[in-house]
Amino acid sequence: MAYTKIHAIKATVDKAIDYICNPDKTDENIFISSFACSPETTAIDFKYTLDHCRENSPNKAYHLIQAFAPGEVSFEEAHKIGKELADRLLQGKYSYVVTTHIDKGHVHNHIIFCAADNINHDKYHDWKQSYYRIRHLSDELCKEHNLSIIIPDEKRGRKYNEWDADKNGTAWKPQLRKDINSCIKSASTYEEFLLLLRTKGYEIKGEEFGENAPKYISFRPLGKERFIRGSVKSLGKEYTKERIRERIELKRERKATIPKRDYASRRLVDTSDEKFQTSPCLKRWATIENLKIAAQSYAEADSITKLEHEITVKTEAGKSAKQSVVELEHRIKDLAEIIKYAEQYRANRSYHISYKKDKNPDTYFRRYESQIILYGGARRMLEQAGINLKSLNIDKLKSEYQELTRQKNELTSTYKTYEKEVRELSWKLDNLNQYLGRDTQNTQDPKNRQQTL
Repeated sequence: MAYTKIHAIKATVDKAIDYICNPDKTDENIFISSFACSPETTAIDFKYTLDHCRENSPNKAYHLIQAFAPGEVSFEEAHKIGKELADRLLQGKYSYVVTTHIDKGHVHNHIIFCAADNINHDKYHDWKQSYYRIRHLSDELCKEHNLSIIIPDEKRGRKYNEWDADKNGTAWKPQLRKDINSCIKSASTYEEFLLLLRTKGYEIKGEEFGENAPKYISFRPLGKERFIRGSVKSLGKEYTKERIRERIELKRERKATIPKRDYASRRLVDTSDEKFQTSPCLKRWATIENLKIAAQSYAEADSITKLEHEITVKTEAGKSAKQSVVELEHRIKDLAEIIKYAEQYRANRSYHISYKKDKNPDTYFRRYESQIILYGGARRMLEQAGINLKSLNIDKLKSEYQELTRQKNELTSTYKTYEKEVRELSWKLDNLNQYLGRDTQNTQDPKNRQQTL
């Protein structure tokens, strides 16, 4: 599994790069990679892009750290995952340096990327959703490399005594929340909710509404000495009596607006669980649900053979579309790098010419060192890419970039549509196979089918 965290760099990009590129930490610079910049001149490269940015933000770069569990991944694989994370997150738009540190008990990656992109010179926006995307991408890569992932457990922000109580098995707030949620899900009215919770052994007070009613509802389970308030501070905003009643009413309203359940897109209820064996009512409900699911699946499928054929065709079409997306992403990334160096080459060429003509080149170089270094690096990278400098046309390169991006977006939408259709068709097929008692061992699980796309 891999932990991730990110923070902005507002001042010393060069010092941050020096730290992550330390030879003692990167096995003598073996585990250092970069995109659209050179590790030796990263601060200069970033400054060039930032100087063209229209947004007035103090952030010059971002430092992303990806740390792996001890002993779970090799140095080489960790570095590969770091580069893949940078590519998927930044999509070929932002210059970056990736290094893997091997000097600690756990292998970890450092990714420093420019705060402005190379194409439109827009700033990267670091906010809550962007961090969730980083964590999601990191988890995806861990799965692809057969590493474990962190399972969210909603235990952030708890007080120490609550954490300690959970650790020692004495906490009952999580169970109270779970029981309240369960009763809300089953109840049609607020009064029915109170009845269901009392049948679970809870003593309740302050549940009334009105001018003279208590401000808080309170709960006490069997064997406990004190009540716990249904307040924002004690249980959370979803567990006040006002919010509990509102959740029940909203659930009832949603049910009233749903004309028909789509049973065909649901999975059969697994009745092998112990709770179905000990509850005849629950088992009868599951049997009826499964009959409805199987009946609708059967009605919407002309035949099982045709359903299997349709799944095969759509799976292959989705795989082809996704492969095309991957190929386009590589082309877009390469083109973005060429555009970045083409702009640097054009912007700084006059400094190179003046440097060659100046009577005192050393003085001129000291004065315009950054521009001359950027020109030299850009020219070298363009020549290595096989670009004819005499016929360099940046507008044409940008038009090609926009067209490739458009194609990628269309194909991404296509393969995601196929993913959804394959998932729904697979559920129908599995429902029919299970209900008709057919051998499902050779039937691929919908989740696995989705992963093959």
